[in-house]
Amino acid sequence: MPLLLLDLENTLLDRAGPFRAWGERFLAGVGAPPTDIDWLLSIDADGLTDRWDVADAVRQRYGLRMPSIDLVEELHEGVLDAVRLDPLVACALRVADWAGWTPVVVSNGGVRQQEAMIRRSGLDGFVADWVISEEVGVSKPNPRIFAVAARRGRLPLRGAWVVGDGPEADIGGAAAVGLPSVWLHRGRSWGDSRFAPTRTADGVLAAVAAVLGA
Repeated sequence: MPLLLLDLENTLLDRAGPFRAWGERFLAGVGAPPTDIDWLLSIDADGLTDRWDVADAVRQRYGLRMPSIDLVEELHEGVLDAVRLDPLVACALRVADWAGWTPVVVSNGGVRQQEAMIRRSGLDGFVADWVISEEVGVSKPNPRIFAVAARRGRLPLRGAWVVGDGPEADIGGAAAVGLPSVWLHRGRSWGDSRFAPTRTADGVLAAVAAVLGA
């Protein structure tokens, strides 16, 4: 039963859509022009920017008096309220399980938000376990986080595959630990010459099919 190590945000669960929806509502509420959503998305950097830094940038741009902690909480809850588990992702995880694979989430981020996304979406019913960087003190692409995931899954890393949308964190992490990988391209082209994914797919269902086909 080999391991299937999967990224969370924008892989198993869509974050980009919920963040954009929250951003558009928030900007309308503070009287900002709709076009400012492009600025907010660039500041967020697809979730790679620390939440506190996003909050500080928003407060400064719009002269808001609300404390950063309140804005971070609003962002957190706004995104969580819109996160849903895609039935196709649930189907893909079931197929992987039936085929003898053990799905384990490996995610960079804060424990509170990441676990809330996993549990509130119902994803916890489709994976064997999860590893979150803040909890274990090491982040992708560091090979140690994948070793922790293997211990959580009670299986060796040998034979595992990594699936994710992050070129550096997921595909670079897989390369660092010597594992094959599937990159979810999300409409992008691969541009890193240091390493490359074993397969490329447009979604989790196609990624699982690629792994089973290999």
